[in-house]
Amino acid sequence: MKLVAGLGNPGPEYVWSRHNAGWLALDFFTGKAGLGEPRAKFNGAFWPSSNVLGESVAFLKPYTYMNLSGKSVAEAARYFDVASSDVLVVFDDVAIPFGALRYRPNGSAGGHRGMISALAALGTLEVPRLRIGMGAPSPSYDIKDWVLGAMSEEHRAAWPDIEVLAWDALSKWLSGSGGEGFTLRMSEVPEK
Repeated sequence: MKLVAGLGNPGPEYVWSRHNAGWLALDFFTGKAGLGEPRAKFNGAFWPSSNVLGESVAFLKPYTYMNLSGKSVAEAARYFDVASSDVLVVFDDVAIPFGALRYRPNGSAGGHRGMISALAALGTLEVPRLRIGMGAPSPSYDIKDWVLGAMSEEHRAAWPDIEVLAWDALSKWLSGSGGEGFTLRMSEVPEK
């Protein structure tokens, strides 16, 4: 079994925030796979293991807020005895431009507090991750305000293209063809 965890924050004020890119991607994954409504489990929304693209996959949206999301991810992984290399964490990244997604099979958290929490709770850097580019703010803009702020109308309009890229990335990971990592990009990137 594999576990896919999309990181984000609960609450209506965060629905379209840049920090909820992982949740938005997970909503698309579970909808495309026809998984229906989640169960309340592991301090989050949990979709039990189902056949997705030929693999047994469970999905999780931690409700613990971003900085504590590792608690939920580790609880689910331990309950089902899922190896850390079979846990894919999906989250936003301001170091990657909007319109690009980057997969890596392991490594540091790159300063992302949700991923820091996941790595600490799982006790290893050997955790695959799919980072969804949100782009960086201008130097005068506070990074916290940027990630918690709403995506622009242009980025929201382009979000369906990001979902397709994320599904392609999930497919590559599930098939084992991700290797040492890859980057996927939209052909045209809208302005902020």
